[in-house]
Amino acid sequence: MSAIAPSTKGHGGHKARLVIEVVLLVILLVAMAMSTKVVKIGSSADSQTQEFEPAAYGKKQFPKTQAAIEKRAVDAATLAAAIAKDQDAAGKQYGVAGGGVGPEMSVKFTGVAGKEDAGVYEVKVPGLPDSLVVRVQTGPAINGTDLRDATGDISFGQFTNQIDYQNAGYAINAEMKKKVLSKIDTTKLTGKTVSVVGVFQLINPNGWLVTPVKLDVK
Repeated sequence: MSAIAPSTKGHGGHKARLVIEVVLLVILLVAMAMSTKVVKIGSSADSQTQEFEPAAYGKKQFPKTQAAIEKRAVDAATLAAAIAKDQDAAGKQYGVAGGGVGPEMSVKFTGVAGKEDAGVYEVKVPGLPDSLVVRVQTGPAINGTDLRDATGDISFGQFTNQIDYQNAGYAINAEMKKKVLSKIDTTKLTGKTVSVVGVFQLINPNGWLVTPVKLDVK
């Protein structure tokens, strides 16, 4: 009887597969390490700190918005004449394309505050036609997003979602109330001379609802 030598073919194939699996595993680990970004907790890249904070945003943004509106502000008489002549041309010359149906117009004027309705005062401004009604928001509610949209520098794409975009507008309004309106008694302006720098959306050429960034009582 002759002895039969054991076959090593199966063992060799097993070892080859094992080597291939080890190599593939090493390649996978290296790829994972290269694609992994280490983020320090509390750093700007930490997703936990990226939640939108309206109050902080408003505090940072309002001074920029205020300065931009003051710089762009056109005397009310000049603006009214331009709008009466050609509303579209006046919007292109003096306005900033807003998020709504009309451009945002920065304006400045001095006039006498008349009747008040829910914190909104009519202001009689010399040099303006009688058909033009100018009103100024003084709170407590400041409606609209005119301050957010007035500069053209703030857009939806800068925010995670529509809610944050809306809250940005509310935050700027809130900071304006704190920095501007809280310093005066807005309940007793009737009959007083006020100087205003602010912005309104040009929809009705005979009705301006101005959100102020400066309001001084003479």
